[in-house]
Amino acid sequence: MRIDAVSIFPEFFDVLDLSLIGKAQRDGLLELRRHQLRDFTTDRHRTVDDTPTGGGAGMVMKPEPWALALENVLAAPSPAERPVLIIPTPAGDVFTQRTAEELAAREHLVFAAGRYEGIDQRVTDWAQEHFDVLPLSIGDYVLNGGEAAIIVMVEAITRLLPGVLGNPESLDEESHADGLLEYPVYTKPAVWRGHEVPEILLSGNHAKIDEHRRQEQLLRTRRIRPDLYAKHIVAQEEAARRADEAQG
Repeated sequence: MRIDAVSIFPEFFDVLDLSLIGKAQRDGLLELRRHQLRDFTTDRHRTVDDTPTGGGAGMVMKPEPWALALENVLAAPSPAERPVLIIPTPAGDVFTQRTAEELAAREHLVFAAGRYEGIDQRVTDWAQEHFDVLPLSIGDYVLNGGEAAIIVMVEAITRLLPGVLGNPESLDEESHADGLLEYPVYTKPAVWRGHEVPEILLSGNHAKIDEHRRQEQLLRTRRIRPDLYAKHIVAQEEAARRADEAQG
């Protein structure tokens, strides 16, 4: 996979050179390119923002530097498929585990880190001629810029790439993998500062352990994320209905 990230603070992405994502780059599983947006300005102050048309507070990122930066990304040799342009914004669709899975199947992702009051809307409109444009939000809050959101999304996406995780089976039991939160996990010793590991986990009965963990998933999800629990129940009922229709 190739990832391009455009920002006025490209050094923000240096954290992605650490841990498993850094190793994935060194192993050739992932290519991560950083681009300084100011390199695509034409004035001596390297200006990337201007006042909002129609008035209002703050500043808006100018369209031309963005168009030039994105054209530069397109000019470099890349995978044959149409790249995905991801624009972090509180006004975008919510980024979920399903989104990460879909994007992990793509070959070329481009991230545009907005700042100030955001990027001129015409950049999104123009980019649709060249990219699959995807405005995404990582939650119902506002950040100073898109860089932190990009790091979150890149980590969630790239850890799904084949060969990135040492034990790919761990992906199957994580939170959100099946729409539920992950069950509580424990390690040695069996008793720590008066707190005991659930006895069933020490039994060696793997069927009972699996059943216990599934119940813990359901209980935790119902308590912490009742919205996810409700969706899970609806999905189970729908699956049962389809099974009944197939048998009938």
